[in-house]
Amino acid sequence: MLAGRCHCGSISYVAEGEPEHHALCHCGDCRRSAGAPMVGWIAFRSEQVTISGDPVTYESSASGRRQFCGRCGTGLFYTNAAYLPGIIDVQSCTLDDPEAVAPGAHIQVADRLAWMADVAALPAFERYPGM
Repeated sequence: MLAGRCHCGSISYVAEGEPEHHALCHCGDCRRSAGAPMVGWIAFRSEQVTISGDPVTYESSASGRRQFCGRCGTGLFYTNAAYLPGIIDVQSCTLDDPEAVAPGAHIQVADRLAWMADVAALPAFERYPGM
């Protein structure tokens, strides 16, 4: 069982059983929605996920639906009946233990930001520099 929640705790969820996959998405829609260079998505069959609380739904495309917390703004879920029938994607870093299931792939890399190719070569600091 995997559990998670939004930042403020107004919405929580539990996913039972094995995920279908866990991938890092680089598409422009995910980047814009999250304000991040990529988004981790862990997919489950819809019947595996129980949601507590009332997420807000945004129609991000003709068949894509993104759900987020209306109080704190945390992005949580994505569904697309046309392309991913019966699947709910969960933003994997909202898991209580985001390290529980490592991603297995990068997807939508045709849209990946060019500077992401060398991101691992950037200087790394244990904490905010200067602190």
